[in-house]
Amino acid sequence: MKEEYSTYKLGDFKLKSGGVIPDAFIAYRTFGDPSFPAIIYPSWYSGSLSDNYWLIGDDKTLSPQKYFIIVTALFGNGQSSSPSNTPSLKPFPDVLFYDNVAAQHRLVTERLGVTHAFAVLGWSMGAGQTYQWATQFPDFVDVIAPFCGSAKTSLHNQVFLEGVKSALLAAKGASSAGSAKGEATLGSEYRSWTEEEKVAGLKALGRVYAGWGFSQAFYRERLYEKALGFKDLEDFMVNFWEAWSTSKDPENMLVMLQTWQAGDISNQEPYNGDFEKALRSIKAKALVLPGKTDLYFPPEDSAYEVENMASGMGKMIPFPSIWGHWAGGPGQSVQDVKWLDEKLKVLFESGLDAVEA
Repeated sequence: MKEEYSTYKLGDFKLKSGGVIPDAFIAYRTFGDPSFPAIIYPSWYSGSLSDNYWLIGDDKTLSPQKYFIIVTALFGNGQSSSPSNTPSLKPFPDVLFYDNVAAQHRLVTERLGVTHAFAVLGWSMGAGQTYQWATQFPDFVDVIAPFCGSAKTSLHNQVFLEGVKSALLAAKGASSAGSAKGEATLGSEYRSWTEEEKVAGLKALGRVYAGWGFSQAFYRERLYEKALGFKDLEDFMVNFWEAWSTSKDPENMLVMLQTWQAGDISNQEPYNGDFEKALRSIKAKALVLPGKTDLYFPPEDSAYEVENMASGMGKMIPFPSIWGHWAGGPGQSVQDVKWLDEKLKVLFESGLDAVEA
């Protein structure tokens, strides 16, 4: 069944890198009445718009009966402008969180008529965009809730992503040009993947990701069997990880990966690389929810982010979960979904000071 969503045309969209996406567009879907307080909810690495819907519902804190919820798609996800739907633009230019949020700002203000948002929240790369909103448009939003993500992609996270990137590129005999630099091409000729290379590369990407998406304890406790219903480890590798990865476009995945690797809220005016200054500039109350066992975004990184916010502006509470990065989404851990929803409910209805660990 084809997913329903809308797109907003951005024209020739200039990127911070100096590149341009010709005839660019951003994909989105809204829930609730536009007169309600607005909540912006960006997508994550590889995720489609519908991959965010698990946190939305009349029985959830993100209720369309109370809020105007705007789900936005990353450049490169296959719904917004991406290599897969812009075949004339290869290789695709470098895209930053800065560019994604600039496009989202145009969408919500120009198309949807929103002049101020109550909240921005998101998981993983969605959390990165949440931090980007709070620093790129610091007066636009009252509350942010980044979960299982960061304001700046750590060096360790960049290294993990180099493994993902290199596995994908090796299938066509290519290699990485370095962190946040995409593919090292020989000469000026760019070549995509053959169908055989695509399958091999995406399978490899999935298996590399498998060691990071969930925690050591998740595997030790065999939750892939007990909670997700797979018969053994190889069944999980093939029918969860490879099924996910081979459903994607390799060039789309590289565009989003590059965006993720380059994540840094201080890479913009007026911060000019001063990460602590960028954190101090956040005016929205911030509930930061890392995963206790997240191998990408450990609580120590989130603690540093909150410590460098202005006094009283941030609070960090880790998911008490062994689901690793997946504690924050996309809805497969029922207990973690309930925990997150309850934290958001208190934040939205009673304020940051009322949220307890």
